[in-house]
Amino acid sequence: MTSTSDTSPTRATVQTRFSRLRFAFILVFGVYPLITGLLYVVFPLTDGWALWQRTLLVVPIMVACMIWGLIPAVQRFFRGFLNPPATTVPAC
Repeated sequence: MTSTSDTSPTRATVQTRFSRLRFAFILVFGVYPLITGLLYVVFPLTDGWALWQRTLLVVPIMVACMIWGLIPAVQRFFRGFLNPPATTVPAC
């Protein structure tokens, strides 16, 4: 009869919580230069277009840059800042 036992060393796991406020704060510093750059490129090319037409062109580019570039980069580079250890309240 064989018994199965876990011989791997146990690791202490630290619970973290995702901070939406910190995430939003960092995204501002990524979104601002991104939208400013896009507007500098798009506005001269769309001279004479209505605002809704310019917006229709900029929004898909902006969303794609955020989803596949900015947000993954922020989550990777600021992982420790965005996921601080959860504070535990001692039971009474």
